Amino acid sequence: MPRVNVNTLNAKGVIRSLYSGKQIGWRKKRKRVLKLVTTFGIANLHILLVLLYLKNAMKLKLENLMYMWLWWSINVHFKAKSDSLKPGDRLIDSKLYSQNRRYYLAFNQTSVGNDYLVVWNENMDEIVWIGNVNQPVDPKSAVLSLNQSGVLKIESQRGKPIILYSPPQPINNTVATLLDTGNFALQQFHSNGTNTTLWQSFDYPYDILLPTMKLGVNHKTGHNWFLVSYFTVSVISPGSFSLEWEPIGQELVIRRSGQVSWRSGKLRNNRFEQIPEDAQQMLNYTVVSNGDENSFSFTTTNDEDVGLLISNTGNIKNYNITIVRADMCYGYNNHGGCQTWQEIPKCRNPGDLFEGINGHFNYDLWSETNTNYRTSDCQDICWSNCSCTGFKELFPNGTGCTFFSEGVYTPGSDGEQFYILKNQVPNIDNHSSKSQSPGTIKWIWISAVIACSLLTICLSVVCFSLKKLKYALQEKKGKEMMMEIPTSKCNESLTIEGFEDDIEKGHLKVFTYTSIMMATNGFSSENKLGQGGFGPVYKGILLTGQEIAVKRLSKTSAQGNVEFKNEVTLICELQHMNLVQLLGCCIHEEEKILIYEYMPNKSLDFHLFDSTRSKLLDWKTRFNIVEGISQGLLYLHKYSRLKVIHRDLKASNILLDENMNPKISDFGMARMFTQQESVSNTSRIVGTYGYMSPEYAMEGAFSTKSDVFSFGVLLLEIVSGRRNTSFYDVDHPLNLIGHAWELWKGGVCLELADPSLNESFDPDEVQRCIHVGLLCVEHYANDRPTMSEIVSMLTNKSTIASLPRGPAFYVQRNIFDGKLSSRELYSTTDEITASMETYSK
Repeated sequence: MPRVNVNTLNAKGVIRSLYSGKQIGWRKKRKRVLKLVTTFGIANLHILLVLLYLKNAMKLKLENLMYMWLWWSINVHFKAKSDSLKPGDRLIDSKLYSQNRRYYLAFNQTSVGNDYLVVWNENMDEIVWIGNVNQPVDPKSAVLSLNQSGVLKIESQRGKPIILYSPPQPINNTVATLLDTGNFALQQFHSNGTNTTLWQSFDYPYDILLPTMKLGVNHKTGHNWFLVSYFTVSVISPGSFSLEWEPIGQELVIRRSGQVSWRSGKLRNNRFEQIPEDAQQMLNYTVVSNGDENSFSFTTTNDEDVGLLISNTGNIKNYNITIVRADMCYGYNNHGGCQTWQEIPKCRNPGDLFEGINGHFNYDLWSETNTNYRTSDCQDICWSNCSCTGFKELFPNGTGCTFFSEGVYTPGSDGEQFYILKNQVPNIDNHSSKSQSPGTIKWIWISAVIACSLLTICLSVVCFSLKKLKYALQEKKGKEMMMEIPTSKCNESLTIEGFEDDIEKGHLKVFTYTSIMMATNGFSSENKLGQGGFGPVYKGILLTGQEIAVKRLSKTSAQGNVEFKNEVTLICELQHMNLVQLLGCCIHEEEKILIYEYMPNKSLDFHLFDSTRSKLLDWKTRFNIVEGISQGLLYLHKYSRLKVIHRDLKASNILLDENMNPKISDFGMARMFTQQESVSNTSRIVGTYGYMSPEYAMEGAFSTKSDVFSFGVLLLEIVSGRRNTSFYDVDHPLNLIGHAWELWKGGVCLELADPSLNESFDPDEVQRCIHVGLLCVEHYANDRPTMSEIVSMLTNKSTIASLPRGPAFYVQRNIFDGKLSSRELYSTTDEITASMETYSK
């Protein structure tokens, strides 16, 4: 039986006395009405008065009136609106309102069967923040809570709890408040009247930038602030486009799948070059560039609601008003801030653009039923196919494509919306000179017309022949490839249990096996980038022109379904500039394929351990790589929503982009924990000999300190340019760690520096790196520093307080001496990857 509000029952007497037929004075009546207002609030009183009117009009009994009123009180809650959650509070089916009543926080059902925690702008009727975009919750059981230990989390009967914030140590003096700016902030209040912001929604923007919200990077935490578009108008999972701040050029950029497609131009006199002036009149920009952060934000000069939104087509809008047309950037044009990255197809003309209109179709050429295709993908496919002059979205949610050619549609306002290719650049009249005589001009025109006609006929014949030959070859090649592979989508071939949910929720993009075959030219040897322990890696080029790296797991690989699923589901949740971006996957029969962003400078070991290429790594570059790796690990250990332990950090798993910035890759062996968990054990030991900590290699115990040990080995390798195992020989029993320790004890640690540096390095920085590296490889895990301490020691110029006591694995020893049974060994660029199952004492 539902609970009845006690105040409701107490008010029955008041209602009876008002409408019992007795004559009472207006003073007593006013007093009793005020009692009702105090009990229920003015909103409920309005409803009560309506019910009382119905009683008189319909001659209802007072008891019937009371039942109606009790039903309303139970089922419709007009609670006093609050802007905060205090320890022990739970937000279930109510709302938190900001004090200015402009924003509210609540669970909102934005798609069938899914609930999202959102901040809503009441004035603009628009969602401005989503707290659980990658993990929708059950609408019937969704709860936002702040517990007595300071943990802010979302829970429901579907899936694991979503930890928005968890303090290192339990605290109870916290309050989560929805501020007037729309920022939902968790703050810790101190006895001296000050407060500290522990977590805030403004650090995790989605597709809208509100005033004072930032774009850029926090150098202290390594956290990036950027916007990401919806997948489609009705699918809120992350899409292709992002809006970012580029501090070097002091400009905003729009990226599509990592490729810069639009730039705002430099910020001069508080205005961007490529944004219309009328769209910037009421905005004041703030740019911060210091050791703590590089960021961009804006404020308004009036009290109007402003929010810069990046749409699913890449456009920037101020809510419903478009101010930047990035959907007009085709890769060959550079007007309005568009960037060039490809040549215009020969069958297209400058000025050809897609225009949205309404009409009817007679028939279509073909359709793409892949639900990972969005409007921008359809546009790219149509743009590169000379037979296509238009397209429309195939499914109601905005995914899939239907293509057609010119002449098969009839415009009409009552038809479907589609996009047609039109030339939107007017012809420019060429005015001839009047100084020539009419006769001369006449013969010039006649000659020009004849010459142009002959030339046009010849070129048309040649082009037609070449095009016909080209299409014939493409058709032949396509038929040959299709004879080898079926046409089914790869997500229809998925066999890993539970993996389909990640795809349906839009957490990752699924590529067809056909598209991967086309991108890599049938996994040709010319496209092969290298051979890893888990299989070959190929370079590929998608139909959109985007370069990709394709890791094709061999059928005999030790990386099975568990590791494959682990890498895909984990890395999709991680967003950091020093972590490699996973673009998607493909599963076809026994094939397991991962598609990454292409890293043109390959891996760190490719340069570091080569006598010639290592000379390209000067000390400034090496130290930048060290800082990048440390920031990436700090994010994994502390600032990602779940604590992540990589377990296979090594030089070959550090990839380098075009600017030699490092990105940590290969998360197949990674493990996830909540922030409260710290240590775990396993009987299945996986990793690379030379990088594994002693407690992990010998006992299967791993923690964040296991990654710290691997980082220490990697740090010493970067300084010395030598592998940890390269010192092993009969006359020299020490490994790199032992060699570094001996030099340190002898006071000549700078002798460890790579000779290829030619002593052109900062001695203090080199010594600091060696010092930190030796602290990281301490024998006991508790003696090693955390990644927070490591980042501080590397970037802080003050003296490091602690001294190394003694490293682990000091002298060469064979850990495979019968105590450990090796299941599989791989020879990969002179490294040994050991995957051990048991440890017997």
